[in-house]
Amino acid sequence: MLPENDDTDRLQIAVGVIVDAPRRQVLIARRPEPARHGGLWEFPGGKQEPGETVEDALRRELLEELGLCVLSAQPLMRIAHDYADLRVQLHVWVVDKWSDEPRGMQGQQLEWVPVSTLHERRFPAANLRIITALQLPPIYLITPDLDAYGAEFFAATRSLLAAGARLLQFRSHRLTARERPEVLRRLLALCRESGARLLINGAPAEVMAYGAHGVHLSAAQLMGLQQRPLPGSFLVGVSCHNAEELGQAERIDADLAVLGPVARTPTHAGQVPLGWPEFRQLARTTQVPLYALGGLGPGDLAAARRAGAWGVAMISAMWSAPDPAAAYRAGFAGEFESNQ
Repeated sequence: MLPENDDTDRLQIAVGVIVDAPRRQVLIARRPEPARHGGLWEFPGGKQEPGETVEDALRRELLEELGLCVLSAQPLMRIAHDYADLRVQLHVWVVDKWSDEPRGMQGQQLEWVPVSTLHERRFPAANLRIITALQLPPIYLITPDLDAYGAEFFAATRSLLAAGARLLQFRSHRLTARERPEVLRRLLALCRESGARLLINGAPAEVMAYGAHGVHLSAAQLMGLQQRPLPGSFLVGVSCHNAEELGQAERIDADLAVLGPVARTPTHAGQVPLGWPEFRQLARTTQVPLYALGGLGPGDLAAARRAGAWGVAMISAMWSAPDPAAAYRAGFAGEFESNQ
C-alpha cells in the first residue's frame, strides 16, 4: 500500500478509477456547474477525512457518490498538484470489482468511456496524469541490443505489434551511428501503422529529430537533469534501481519508471537483484507508474501488479520466445489492456 499522508499540508483526496475490463472502459463523472471545476469530467472520489485510511475514504466516497460497494481495489499512483489557490494530493486506486450498478447519487452525470478517448474530454489539471498512466499498457517491450537489425527482428516486431503490443523502447548500444537512423525509421513506421508508441533510449534531441513518441533515460541521464526534458505531449520513461532515483523521477515529472532488476539476469550478472519484497517497498515510495524489469516473463505480470507495479518490462522473454506474439498474448491474458 502506498504511504497515505506524506505531504500533510495538501488536501488528501481518494480517487477511484472504476474499470470495466470486458468492455475496456472506465467510469467518469461530470462535476455540477456551481461546483469547483464545474462542467469538467473527473474520476470519482473525494476528500479523506481525519482518522480515515485512504482505502476507507475511497470506499466511503464511492458508496456516497455512486451507490457502489468496492470489492477489490489496488493503488495505482499518487499525484501532487498545485492549483492557484489549492494544493492537493490524489491517491489514485484502480477499482476492478464492485457490487451494485453505479449511479449518480448526487445527480451527477456518469458515463462509461474507452480510455483511448479520455483525452477528448475536459478534466481538472490534476487528473491529466491519471489519463497518461491509464494509457500505458501492462507490457513494455525493450528491443534486444544487436549488432544488426535484420529481417528476423522486424518480422518479430511486426508480429508483436499485431498481437497488441503498444509500447516499445528502442535500446541499442552496439548499433553504429550510421545504421541507427534507418532502424529507427523502420521501427517508427511499424509503430505508426499499429497505433503503438516508440520510446528511444538515447537523447531527447533524437526523439525530436525522428518524431518518436518519447524518450527513455538511463539512471545516469536521469540524475543529471534539473527538469523534464520533453514537453508533456511526449512520454518520458526512466530507469531506476533505488529510492533516490525514483525520487528524481518524480522531480522531473517522468511518466513511467522501470525498476529492477527484480531477478538475476545474464546482462546484469554482477548486480544483486531486488526481489519482490524490496521492489514492493520501493513501489510504496513513488508516485510514478512502475514497470518491473529483470529476469521476468509473461507469467510474472500478476506478481508485479501485487507488488505495486503497473506492468512488466521485458527483453529476452519476448524476443527469444519461439512465438513472440503468443508470449505477448499470454502476458496480459485477462488483464485490463487500456488502450485497445
